[in-house]
Amino acid sequence: MSRIIFVTNAIILLSTVFYARESHIRPVHTYSIVAHDTRTGEMGVAVQSHWFSVGSVVSWAEAGVGAVATQSFAEVSYGPLGLELMRGGKTAPEALKALLSIDEHADVRQVAMVDASGLVTVHTGKKCLEAAGHITGPGYSCQANMMEKATVWHAMARAYESAKGDLLDKLMAALEAAQAEGGDIRGKQSAAILIVPGTKDAPAWQRTVDLRIEDHPDPITEMKRLVTVHRAYVHMNKGDELMTKGDLEGALEEYAAAEKLYPENIEMPYWTAIGLVNAGQVDKVLPMLKKIFDENPKWKELTRRLRGTGLIVDDEEIVQKILAL
Repeated sequence: MSRIIFVTNAIILLSTVFYARESHIRPVHTYSIVAHDTRTGEMGVAVQSHWFSVGSVVSWAEAGVGAVATQSFAEVSYGPLGLELMRGGKTAPEALKALLSIDEHADVRQVAMVDASGLVTVHTGKKCLEAAGHITGPGYSCQANMMEKATVWHAMARAYESAKGDLLDKLMAALEAAQAEGGDIRGKQSAAILIVPGTKDAPAWQRTVDLRIEDHPDPITEMKRLVTVHRAYVHMNKGDELMTKGDLEGALEEYAAAEKLYPENIEMPYWTAIGLVNAGQVDKVLPMLKKIFDENPKWKELTRRLRGTGLIVDDEEIVQKILAL
């Protein structure tokens, strides 16, 4: 109990210093969603705005603690301070209430928080620029300000609840729905998705997904592309793990899934081939490596440099056979 009281008092004291500094206010008008996945425990934030690098201001999350979106005339410190309060034992509603109570400019803030238990809370100040509002549902909150229409946050909620797949799919669906509904009245510029594990056993710094579009004419479309690339690399990483465990069949399935998602990436078939070389299937992958080397000879030079690193089999005859391609 003393720990919680100490943390609360310390954060409130620090908050008064932050709120006194007008330079911390950022006019980040935007739409966002915070959410907790009941199946995995993961927590996430997704956001888009006609503002450069929106993810560096709005989205905050910590493994096993919670997630925060701070926007409108954004006070950035709601992010780290909200997480600190939740880490100290406060629920999301308690944390947001504490910070709003000492904020002289609460009427221009829009802040949403969700904690590791799935409790969600949101505040839309009465002076947030029209159209502004929010809607909450089981474990999530959608909020927006300076929107073209007052239906944006409702469209986000419908899309989130009806989307299939994991938390990343659902957050992406919410962003797409907001943009389809009209989105920010000024247009579009940047976007971000941040997802963290739900368990406190995970390191505080661990992030399941951390994608940002800092400046782009169509950030939602670009974010959707990056989500696909992200999933491809998840498969690659799983393949590497299975390869180290000696599960060649499982590894090849993961590598194939990665290449299917991201066929234009030359690095994926390269490391698949090197994995097969290490598994003793040299002749099988020689045509694959030749195609890669013909496309870009620097991959042959990289292969030469792999010798002695443990990344390729310690067999000079095999390596020379590859380099002779």
